[in-house]
Parts: sequence; C-alpha cells; structure tokens
Amino acid sequence: MEPHYGTVPLIPGAEALPELDIPQPGRQNRLSVLVRLLLLLPHFVMLAVLSVVTFFAVVAGWFAALLLGRLPAPVERYLAGFLGYDTRVNASAMLLTGRYPPFELGEPMGYPVRVRVQQSVHLNRLAVLLRLLLVIPAALVEVVATAGWWAVSALSWLVVLLLGRMPLPLFEATAAVLRYRMRLNAYVLLLSPAYPKRLFGDQSAPDAVVGTISGPSATRPLFLGTGAKVLVGAFLVLGLVGGAANSSRYGADGSAAVQASLPGF
Repeated sequence: MEPHYGTVPLIPGAEALPELDIPQPGRQNRLSVLVRLLLLLPHFVMLAVLSVVTFFAVVAGWFAALLLGRLPAPVERYLAGFLGYDTRVNASAMLLTGRYPPFELGEPMGYPVRVRVQQSVHLNRLAVLLRLLLVIPAALVEVVATAGWWAVSALSWLVVLLLGRMPLPLFEATAAVLRYRMRLNAYVLLLSPAYPKRLFGDQSAPDAVVGTISGPSATRPLFLGTGAKVLVGAFLVLGLVGGAANSSRYGADGSAAVQASLPGF
C-alpha cells in the first residue's frame, strides 16, 4: 500500500483543500529543458480538445449539482482526471519536474506529480448557483500570479538550463502558483467546495502541520522560505503591471479572468 504523507490527518472540522504533490527539485536533462515547450506541444493540443468536452461536462455537472448537491460519479471522475492531466502538463511546462507527462486522464503509476481531490463531496447548492460570480476574486489573483510567473519564465528557463535543476526558492514559488491555479480549477470544475487559498504557503495554517510525516512530496504541506515569498510577491507585482498595460483586454466584470484561468476555455 502506498504510504500517506503530507497534511494527514486534518484537524477535525478543517477544510479539505485540493492538494498537489511534487517531489523535491532534482536534476533535469538540459536538452529536455531546452526544448520543453516543443516537447509538450502534443499535450497542449490534447488539452485544447479535452477542454471542449470539459466545458459540456461542467455544464451538465452544474445542473446535476443543483439538483443532487454533488457531482454524478462519471462526471466527477472525468473532471478529476482532466484536472490531474492539466496540472501534470503545466508542472512539466513550468519545469517543476523533468519527467515527461503521460497521456492519461487517470492517475499514472509512478508519476511524481499528483493531484489529490476529495471524492463524493457535498456541494452547497447556493455556492454552485453563484460559482462563476464567487470565483472572480480568486480568478483575478490567479491570472495576475500566473502572468507574473510567465513574465520571468525565460529567466527561470535559463537558470534551470545552466544549473540543470531548479533552485529551491524558485521551485517553492512556482509550485505555489501552480497549486493555487489547480485549486482554482478544482473550484470552478465543482470538484471542491473549498475556495482557493494559501498562495503564500501553509505556514499560517495549523492543519498543515498536524499529522505531517516525511515523504516524497515537497509541496504537501508547502512551506515557503523568505526567498520564495519574495518571488511570489514579485510575480504578483509583474502580473499587475502587465495587466495594467493591457487593461483593455479584460472586461470590468472579470469574466475574462475566469475564462483565462482555465486551459482552452
């Protein structure tokens, strides 16, 4: 049986947030780093195709959740698979792992990047009804943070290419951005009732410490050092500056930010 690690168990009554497992940063093949985005092109095409199916699955799940208070099992399995696949591809694109992601919606055996979402969770019907309105603040934060990361992605790429690995502060900051994005997508896809949070890590969360045991995951819980927090703050600043320069691109209601936060939508 696979050992459990990270924030297990939760404090009774604590909110069960979607979790992201990524091992400590290790050596990466420099040639793979050099052509990483080219290697991932087939995955980007696959994600674009699957996003169409995902849109209709979310619409069907939304109506079902309003009636049942939860997602139907087949819809939940598909959406959870899509979320995991999308996160694995983005983890590779963001140089958090050197392992090439498999073309699988299921949980690949032995792959180091994993998404953990609580299954068969009860959903508040009012929150489901207003989901796209409620998610706007978190979507704006995610768009800003992700845009800031991509603004310096060429520099990050060069650092990893020269060193053959990602420095720990950069790894922690990048993982924090990806985890927040994953939690936002889990919320929009109705896979979790938990609102996206903890962009700056789990330091202030008591339930992130209780039950923590050593294991292969460097991101559950995710404790950011000073350098990583500075980098996350820099991502937000750069994202805001870029957003201000392109403010005409987004509507005043933030709906474009919600759309931009989901791959292919």
